[in-house]
Amino acid sequence: MARRKRTVAMLLAGGQGSRLGVLTATRAKPAVTYGGKYHIIDFPLSNCTHSNIDTVGVLTQYRPLELNTYLSTGSAWDLDTMDGGLFVLPPFVKEKSGAWYSGTANAIYQNIDFIDHYDPETLVILSGDHIYKMNYKWMIDFHREKEADATISVISVPLEEASRFGIMNANDDMRIVEFEEKPLRPKSTLASMGVYAFNWDVIRKYLIKDVEDPDSEGDFGKNIIPAMLAAGEKIYAYNFGGYWKDVGTVESLWEANMELLTDFPPLNLYDDPWKIYSRNWSDPPQFIDESAEISNSIICEGCRIYGTVEHSVLSSGVIVGKGAVVRDSIIMKDTTIEEGAAVNMSIIDEEVVVGAECVIGAHHESGEDKRITTIGKSVTLEKGRRVEAGEEVRHDS
Repeated sequence: MARRKRTVAMLLAGGQGSRLGVLTATRAKPAVTYGGKYHIIDFPLSNCTHSNIDTVGVLTQYRPLELNTYLSTGSAWDLDTMDGGLFVLPPFVKEKSGAWYSGTANAIYQNIDFIDHYDPETLVILSGDHIYKMNYKWMIDFHREKEADATISVISVPLEEASRFGIMNANDDMRIVEFEEKPLRPKSTLASMGVYAFNWDVIRKYLIKDVEDPDSEGDFGKNIIPAMLAAGEKIYAYNFGGYWKDVGTVESLWEANMELLTDFPPLNLYDDPWKIYSRNWSDPPQFIDESAEISNSIICEGCRIYGTVEHSVLSSGVIVGKGAVVRDSIIMKDTTIEEGAAVNMSIIDEEVVVGAECVIGAHHESGEDKRITTIGKSVTLEKGRRVEAGEEVRHDS
């Protein structure tokens, strides 16, 4: 019998991320690269480590191979303890029947046995596809001080953007009185971050009741939270004041990376007390040739630069050939930009070869289309090919 844990975290990492297009054609959204050396899932996992949560279930579903390989034993985040650790939890057959996770709440329901094994006082639910640094202990302390049944972490968003989120309407004590899922006319600007704290003995009952409802979508926002509010449960909003970014679209992923290149980035990756941990490969040092010109860019280990790199983020192992120019772009691991090629305002996935003299996207200062161009994993673009702004190229095209 496992030792009872005060807190267990369940991290929802099975998202398809269809709005990221070719970038999630071969991987789940939490496995997408960010900031040159990180994956999106590094952020909630690192938050757990810093918040002293040592038992984390990662619920995978869509194209899990790359994510599972990356997570390994959890040692990169110090989540390989003897009485806890990181556990990858895919859908499985139970009692002669099995099904994909049909929603966020259903995913937790299917893992009730895992959670019961640790019998936590508090269950924390996290999303694997957001960029942020957060001490979950502060939210849990707030949750316990309020003697809440559930606590939802919220962030203030501009009123004109509020209709994109689940909106919490709360009283002066921050007790939630109404929840609106993507309302056309929002009554407040308190948007759900997809971070929840529940009393396990309370939420367990709702999960079981919900799965018995044939009309339910098995979702926390659409089904569980409204049901708890209707029953009069004590649900509070925890106001988070830090940086938080949903990188669910090509545009938001590009913007989040470009924000790292500002003079004072809103997300500090050089914060030693709150490091973002990741699984790093043993790449050699970067090499910058005397012919290279680099400005305002992140260049990771193993890169070899012979051309020009401006205002861009380059993951490890990227090669930029002589006379090649990379501007306002994200170049992922082990991609080669051959001599004389131009890459503008693009996101280029791993192991891509951009042939000599290719022109990818449009330089934004030229007055041309400012849409972001995306190139999928392992694509090879033949010499001299032109890929227009906003175009998407996948391996089989």
